[in-house]
Amino acid sequence: MSNDRYSMSFTTGSLFHRESVKLAELYLDLGDWNSVRDKVIAENLLQTRTLNTLKRVCREVVSRLRTLSPGGLEFLVEGSHQEQAYLLWLAVCRRYRFIADFAVEVLRERYITLKSDLTHEDFDSFFNRKSEWHLELDEITPTTRSKLRQVLFKILREADLLAANNMIHAAMLSPRLLDLIHQGSRMDVLYFPVFESDVKGMKR
Repeated sequence: MSNDRYSMSFTTGSLFHRESVKLAELYLDLGDWNSVRDKVIAENLLQTRTLNTLKRVCREVVSRLRTLSPGGLEFLVEGSHQEQAYLLWLAVCRRYRFIADFAVEVLRERYITLKSDLTHEDFDSFFNRKSEWHLELDEITPTTRSKLRQVLFKILREADLLAANNMIHAAMLSPRLLDLIHQGSRMDVLYFPVFESDVKGMKR
């Protein structure tokens, strides 16, 4: 797996909670991502200041939502705010293997070994470790690397997996969200800071 290049194009923005729910609703209505994109751009449905930003955000959100099943998109539209946030974190992890690996190897690992905080140093050491196998990471400038770290921490906070003081929040997955997660890969639940025993307790 280590020879697969990491996509590192997540410097655009955040969890995009509001935008994602809006685009998921549109897709369930139109049934086609190209139609969604055309409508978003024609009507500036994301209310961005420039066309370039609109296109970039739309492209980013669609690339994440495409990782969800039709049932997942319906759930995203109907779920609670917290369930939506967790589902969008799952979509981010599916979209970006770098973030998925970070979620499993750093976020969850620290949580289950009772280290309750997540520091910038944790990100940096993970990045350095991965750059031994992923030469594309060596091409990233210190400024971009800092931006990637900033965006990832912001996404974690918006998904309510990290507090403002960088303490890790345990994921409280509802039984119906767990059902949905398990319909994908059995590994997907590992993207969340949660104990195996707690997952069993969260099931119906």
